[in-house]
Amino acid sequence: MACPFFLPIERLADGTWLHARRLPLGCGWSGHCTAPGHEGEAPSQEELRDFCNLGYAEGCGRLPRQRMWDSVRFAAVGQDGNHQTGGRIHVRYVCEREHRPAEHGMLEFDSTEARWERPHYDPRVQRMAQCFLESYVEKRKKQEVERAAAS
Repeated sequence: MACPFFLPIERLADGTWLHARRLPLGCGWSGHCTAPGHEGEAPSQEELRDFCNLGYAEGCGRLPRQRMWDSVRFAAVGQDGNHQTGGRIHVRYVCEREHRPAEHGMLEFDSTEARWERPHYDPRVQRMAQCFLESYVEKRKKQEVERAAAS
């Protein structure tokens, strides 16, 4: 679950997470804050590690008291366990508030056309979805290569 005020920009190659591939966006990201009064501020490495990439950032001094969400999570979903159908990748999102779903829905990416058919209305959530998708596609390709090498 990433902080809803985090706007990821680029992958963090040298993050200090034990299991970076398990992070909500598929890896660690650097970026900037979009919280009111802190727009464009670059979080420190510690803030990226402890708050921005994880959500539920109660210890973050930038987090506004009044907010719709505490975190955002993503998953690639599909029918019968198939995450991609007909060149489309379905990404489910859940925006949480106080550890409960506050909003959820399905985003859809057309990999043939390389564009979002159903994007999210909030540009921050949409950018997070894009980052999640990039990490997801990279992992799937790596798994396919590993399977091909094993057979």
